[in-house]
Amino acid sequence: MGMNEQYERLAHERAEIAARVANFRATQEKFKREREEYFVTTLENACDGERSRHALGRTPAWP
Repeated sequence: MGMNEQYERLAHERAEIAARVANFRATQEKFKREREEYFVTTLENACDGERSRHALGRTPAWP
């Protein structure tokens, strides 16, 4: 194997690793956004439920 072939192979491997890292980061960002959206939705639903209880004149079950 000549030097050029070796450099090309190494360059290809580096590019493949960089693409995998970029894909991994993108997936992690997607999971982060989904967790944040789930948190906000859950918190909003909990607050809506609390407002509904107060509107009906009910008190919470906890002290």
